[in-house]
Amino acid sequence: MNDIRFVQGNEACAEAAIYAGVNFFAGYPITPSTEIAESLALRLPETGGKFIQMEDEISSMCAIVGASLTGNKTMTATSGPGFSLMQEALGYAIMAEIPCVIVNVMRGGPSTGLPTQVGQGDVYQTRYGTHGDHAIITLTASNHADIFRMTIEAFNFAETYRTPVILLLDEVTAHLREKIEIPEPGKIPLVKRLRTAVKAGVDYHPYLPREDGRLPMSDFGDVHRYNVTGLYHDMWGFPTTSPPIVYGLIRHLVDKIENNAPRITRFRKYYTKDADTLFISYGASARSTLHLVENRRKRGENVGLLELQTLWPFPAEIVREACRKVPLVIVVEMNMGQITKEVRLAVDDPEKVFLANRIDGELITPTDLRNTLRVIQGKGV
Repeated sequence: MNDIRFVQGNEACAEAAIYAGVNFFAGYPITPSTEIAESLALRLPETGGKFIQMEDEISSMCAIVGASLTGNKTMTATSGPGFSLMQEALGYAIMAEIPCVIVNVMRGGPSTGLPTQVGQGDVYQTRYGTHGDHAIITLTASNHADIFRMTIEAFNFAETYRTPVILLLDEVTAHLREKIEIPEPGKIPLVKRLRTAVKAGVDYHPYLPREDGRLPMSDFGDVHRYNVTGLYHDMWGFPTTSPPIVYGLIRHLVDKIENNAPRITRFRKYYTKDADTLFISYGASARSTLHLVENRRKRGENVGLLELQTLWPFPAEIVREACRKVPLVIVVEMNMGQITKEVRLAVDDPEKVFLANRIDGELITPTDLRNTLRVIQGKGV
């Protein structure tokens, strides 16, 4: 029987992490993500896991990287300023191909910004925050059922592609309370870490992909000795400057994610088949957008919504196809238009794409969207 609860979004995230098998969390309290740490501080000891509060977000990210190398499913949670501090260690995890999950509950920024208010300004930071060419997986959600599902997806993707995965929530979804149903164990498929079958004493190549692209791991400190570095490295993990090896590694790091974008992409469509006005949104912004769309549908207007749940790799083909025959596209987000830029790059006619946004720390409302729609249609507010 499913376990039904009435919880915050942050609590839904924590329960999903427990369901997914997380057994190590390191973090530092920061609004509006703190309830994730508080929940796991209680829950992890009950399931045999470990919780540690670190001195800052840099050490938190480093701790989950180290714990993951030793065979644990690991996670941290933070908000914008803390996420900024994690970027160097995030790049290390990308280069060393270390699976872990990072939850960023967005607030208004930059700098200390608006600690207790909503914003969606970290979208580009999740993609480009750490230096160098790389690919990344970033997921998001607009309601608690999807927060639960996407948290589990984050762990599954981390283990499948041996990579850090970012779950990008926002203050409204994190602190809103809704009902969730926690399925019985085993009902949602979980990806287990792929461990090497190479026996002790046999040459083990920690960075040699199988034919399917996956890299079997050996728990660090166990029977195999191998090197882990943030430098470009060969299949044994030792640093190299050989151009062919450097080229092959960076192509591998990018291609293992970008080439699997169709498998990683998650989204929801609402009334898109006959829409002549299509809204595209994500996170809390999508909640307000869906409310507007459903009200307008009742009035006979052909409006629809494409809700993005995978932000990176950006689902350009999905967006292009959804927008192909639609004369008007409105992207709804609480920033200066970060996903709007990606939509304009994806569609055949970028001139038909408009931004509806709010950047003052308040949730964008259906009334805001109605007024924006009237202005775009030339009807005034």
